[in-house]
Amino acid sequence: MGLVARVVEEAGIPTVTVSTGRDITALVNPPRSLFINFPMGNSFGKAGDAAQQTEILQAALDFAVTASEPGALVDAPYVWEDDFVYYTGEATPEAIARQLKK
Repeated sequence: MGLVARVVEEAGIPTVTVSTGRDITALVNPPRSLFINFPMGNSFGKAGDAAQQTEILQAALDFAVTASEPGALVDAPYVWEDDFVYYTGEATPEAIARQLKK
């Protein structure tokens, strides 16, 4: 997405990427990026946590306005509270439904 953000910026539209991979983001160097130290695929927090998702979205939008230098990469202060357990079983619709209910 960092590469896409550069193209969009060239068209005059400000961008902010929200990243869970700080090392990759630093290498790609998008115009502005907010690093969230959450498990991959959870850039805006846990499923169903609308309050935190809204808070992170607001932080990203604020950063689009306040970033003062190109390539800015800021570490957001959010903390993933629970141990993240990756599902390693068979990815059937039934198995996925069971995981979502946990």
